[in-house]
Amino acid sequence: MAEHTNGEGFDVVFDTVGNDNLQNAFKSAKLNGAVVSIVSLSQQDLTLLHAKGLTLHLVFMLIPMLFNLRRSHQGEILAQLAQIVDEGKIHPLLDSKPFTMTEIAAAHQHAESGQAIGKVVLTQSFNF
Repeated sequence: MAEHTNGEGFDVVFDTVGNDNLQNAFKSAKLNGAVVSIVSLSQQDLTLLHAKGLTLHLVFMLIPMLFNLRRSHQGEILAQLAQIVDEGKIHPLLDSKPFTMTEIAAAHQHAESGQAIGKVVLTQSFNF
């Protein structure tokens, strides 16, 4: 994190894992930053969240579908997100070491080792 943000932390951290990883998101966010999580069904110590002045946004995307509330709006959100990605305004943090589909076990070991920086990528080559 420090090498990617000059030691300041990220403006926004988007957590898709939850549980203990949510604490890592708190650590990775800069002072007065924001953490967004889509997996929050866990008990958390909010001390670091408070100490860094972070905001926490918990998003449960299934609510519109479960309760039939503005379901079409979800498509609009995804279209807006796609535009932001296309404009290069969102940059996913990907680990520098990609793995092939035949190296899935090694990819899991790498991710679990704590050595991965960002998401571990699996690639698939197609022979036509």
